[in-house]
Amino acid sequence: MKTTLNIHDTLLQEAKAFAAQQRTTLTKLIEEGLRMRLQPKQADKRSTVAIKLPTLPSKKGRGLQPGIDPLSNKSLYDAADGLPS
Repeated sequence: MKTTLNIHDTLLQEAKAFAAQQRTTLTKLIEEGLRMRLQPKQADKRSTVAIKLPTLPSKKGRGLQPGIDPLSNKSLYDAADGLPS
């Protein structure tokens, strides 16, 4: 099906150059972009999956010390530097 689109001149130039670099057509590039945007996001599904973190030996058994949030980089960095969380 044919349609008319209004695309900013600079964006169209970049898209044409990218399509040429990828040895594809502008039409295929636009179709691919639309398909990607219309698909359900895969990243959302992965972000809800629980991750089992390995436990590490410690003086009192296994696992992280109390007060350390394994999902927080700041908490992990502070613990590595010996700073209180």
